[in-house]
Amino acid sequence: MGKIAQDLMAEARAFLAECGPLVADFIAPWAPELPERALNAASLPCLQYLDACAASAEGGPGEELARLLAERGQRLHWGQTYAASDFGQDFIDNYGWLELVGTRGHFADDKVACGFLLLGPGLHYPDHHHEAEEIYIPLTGGALWRKDDGEFAARTAGEIIHHPSNINHAMTTNDDPLLALYLWRGGPLAARSTITGRAD
Repeated sequence: MGKIAQDLMAEARAFLAECGPLVADFIAPWAPELPERALNAASLPCLQYLDACAASAEGGPGEELARLLAERGQRLHWGQTYAASDFGQDFIDNYGWLELVGTRGHFADDKVACGFLLLGPGLHYPDHHHEAEEIYIPLTGGALWRKDDGEFAARTAGEIIHHPSNINHAMTTNDDPLLALYLWRGGPLAARSTITGRAD
């Protein structure tokens, strides 16, 4: 698994290096080499959408990241923050994340977390917030995103979506799944979000 995580980390660094000053500021604390953890593979039902995400990402800025995840992602350590009792079994079957860097990721860092969010089609991730400041960079387009009291709006692949600390935000997928890269800093990196909306 080490080679898989290392290749994904190298591609993530290269991708993030092209994403502008806000992202550069987020990842500035990263050392050239981050300590690697030996994590067991952990799969989830939502990984069935990785191939569709790779196809959707073709020709876009994150196509290589999406391709690597589709080809090798089943052998990495995926997780979930919520349970069926929170949002229902359908949500749980269509949701998951992979922490690449952070306090529980394949590479150890206690200042910045970086990973991937995967949502299946036709899913609503309800309004929530957390202390950590966050950036999302969709690798696939088509999903609708909302911040604070704003309206839902479609965001394109490669777009920088910034959520300051404790700002409510939500996402909704339509016919296609969503794969997005995330960055967290400035708060507990493994904290559970405070949910303020409903999955239905």
